[in-house]
Amino acid sequence: MTTIWKSAAGTVNKRPYPSLDVLLSEVRACRVCAEHLPLGPRPVLRARADARILIVGQAPGARVHASGIPWNDASGDRLRKWLGIDVPSFYDESRFAIIPMGFCYPGRGNGGDKPPRRECAQIWLDSLLEKLENVQLTLLIGQYAQRHFLAGRRKRSLTETVGAWAEYGPAVMPLPHPSPRNQPWLQRHPWFERDLLPVLRARVEAILAHEAEPAR
Repeated sequence: MTTIWKSAAGTVNKRPYPSLDVLLSEVRACRVCAEHLPLGPRPVLRARADARILIVGQAPGARVHASGIPWNDASGDRLRKWLGIDVPSFYDESRFAIIPMGFCYPGRGNGGDKPPRRECAQIWLDSLLEKLENVQLTLLIGQYAQRHFLAGRRKRSLTETVGAWAEYGPAVMPLPHPSPRNQPWLQRHPWFERDLLPVLRARVEAILAHEAEPAR
């Protein structure tokens, strides 16, 4: 297919992407917003065309930028606990595609990391999603992913959106960010671990168990 996008300089480009691997190579070579990134560009994402579960987070933190491994931090440890999976399963690209809203570390702002830069979603996201035809469950982690994917279906706040998780059907699950900084939120909303997480784990287990069934 051919994707048309407008660069930061305003030039329209047409790029053919015969495969996801080719597209990922282009994404990892992207330098569109290099001047705005304090540590320079290093897009961090993972995917294979046969991935069953898509994880959409915010943007890499400084530790992930340094390692180049998504969710290689305390937030990732908690996320894997939420999903009920081990590290090898999490990084199995035939199981999980990991594509954040921003692919590079955006730098620090007031009280935490800056928001993900918009260029990633504007230029690349639709093309990446089109290549992921086998995704059965999309996890929307944080307000930026929920705003983009849910649009008008998103509630007034992240808490309300996550609280309404059952409205979005079995193929989409909104989640708070698993950062240790969100521990107070988890303590104030015990329904998240009591009601949502068992359903999330059951969905993940069912999808991964189904893929492992032998052909008949």
